[in-house]
Amino acid sequence: MHPTPIQEQAIPHVLAGKDVMGAAQTGTGKTAAFVLPILEKIVPFANTSSSPARHPIRALVLTPTRELSDQVAENAFKYSKYTDLRTAVVFGGVDISSQKQALRAGVELLIATPGRLLDHLSQKNANLSQVQILVLDEADRMLDMGFLPDLQRIMSLIPTGSRQTLLFSATFSPEIKKLAQQYLKDPVIIEVSRQNQTADTVTQMVHLVDSSNKLKVLLDILKQRQVKGLPSQCIIFANSRIGCARLSRALSQHGIKAEAIHGDKSQVERMSILDQFKKGEIDALVATDVAARGLDIPSMPCVINYELPFNAEDYIHRIGRTGRAGAKGDAIALVDGSELKLLAEIEKLTKKPLIRIPLPSSRPQENSDPFFYMPYQSDSKETTVAGVVAPQSIVKAPSTNKTIGALLGGIKKPQ
Repeated sequence: MHPTPIQEQAIPHVLAGKDVMGAAQTGTGKTAAFVLPILEKIVPFANTSSSPARHPIRALVLTPTRELSDQVAENAFKYSKYTDLRTAVVFGGVDISSQKQALRAGVELLIATPGRLLDHLSQKNANLSQVQILVLDEADRMLDMGFLPDLQRIMSLIPTGSRQTLLFSATFSPEIKKLAQQYLKDPVIIEVSRQNQTADTVTQMVHLVDSSNKLKVLLDILKQRQVKGLPSQCIIFANSRIGCARLSRALSQHGIKAEAIHGDKSQVERMSILDQFKKGEIDALVATDVAARGLDIPSMPCVINYELPFNAEDYIHRIGRTGRAGAKGDAIALVDGSELKLLAEIEKLTKKPLIRIPLPSSRPQENSDPFFYMPYQSDSKETTVAGVVAPQSIVKAPSTNKTIGALLGGIKKPQ
C-alpha cells in the first residue's frame, strides 16, 4: 500500500516534532496521518508495568462527536495492537464508570470529546500534565458546536513548552486560523487539495423538486438504483431530529429497511444502528449532521441530501461519506424552491455548478429512455462539463426538448 497525499506530506513533519495544520478532503486518510506518527513517537515509553504512574497520558486526540472519537479509537487500537501502549476513548452518552476505570489504570493515548474529558478531569480520573502531543481533529466542527471554551480549558491544563499541536480538518475557516495562531507554534500548513473542494470520485447530481413531492422522488430514486443493480445502501441526510425520525418511519412503511440516527438517540442506540448498517442489515441510514463527520463506512455507494444543510461546508462533509479511499460514489440532492439559495451557496463554496437532472419516474416503461438516470449507471461513459462529471447523454440531449434544455440551461459557468 502507498500513503495518501496527506499522509505522505504530514507524517514526516509530525515525526520531526513540528506543529501541523493539515487540510484534506474527507476519506483521504487524515486519521492515519496523525495516529501512526504519534504511536511511533510514544512507543519508546511503552511498558508492561501495572502501575498507573508508568502510563501517563502522553498524546491526546480531541474530536467533536462520539462517532468520530469511536472511529479514531478503532484505528488507534488496530495500529497499536502489537505494542504495550495503552489506548482509551471517552465520550458522552454512555456509562462513565468503565471509562473511569480505564483512565485510572493508566493510558498513553487518549481519544476524547471535550465535554466528557472535562467530566473526567473534574473527577480527577485523568491528568494532562504529561501530554506531549495534542490533536484537534475536525477542529472547525468543534468551533461550530460551541466547544471553544472547553478547548481553551483543556489546553490550559497541558504544558505549552514541549507541546506539539496538530490540527486536521477537511476545511479551515477564518476562526480555525485564528485558533491556530493562538495555540500553534510556527505550524507547517499542508493542503493536499484546493480548500473546500469536493472529491473527484463523487458524482454530484441535483433534482429540483417540490417539497411535497420529495418522499415520492426519494422512493423512486431508491427503486431505480435497485432496478439498475446498484448497491442498495445509502445515507440520507435531513436537518432536524424530528424530520429524520419521520423520514425513517416513512421509508420503513414503504418496505425499505431504514433506521434514524440523531442526537436524541442514546450512544448505545447509535452504535447499535451503525453496527447493523455496517453489516448490511439496514439499507437506508437517515441521519442529521451528527453523522456527517466521523462515519467511515467502506465503499458507501450513495449519499442523498433529502434537505440541503444550512451551512454550505456541511455539504462537503456529508457527501464525503461516499467516494472514499478512491472508490466511486453518487451524491444526490433533492432541492425545493426554498433551498435554491442554499444550493447557490454550496456552488459558490465548491466553485463548481451541480448538474441538474430530470426527476426519476416510478413507471418502468420510462427506464429505457437513454437520458433517464444515466448518472447512476456505473458503466456509463462520462464527460466533464464546467468541472462537473456528467453523462454524455445529458450533454448531447436534443435541443428540441424544451424541458431538458431548460434544466441544462440552468447550469451557470463558474465565476
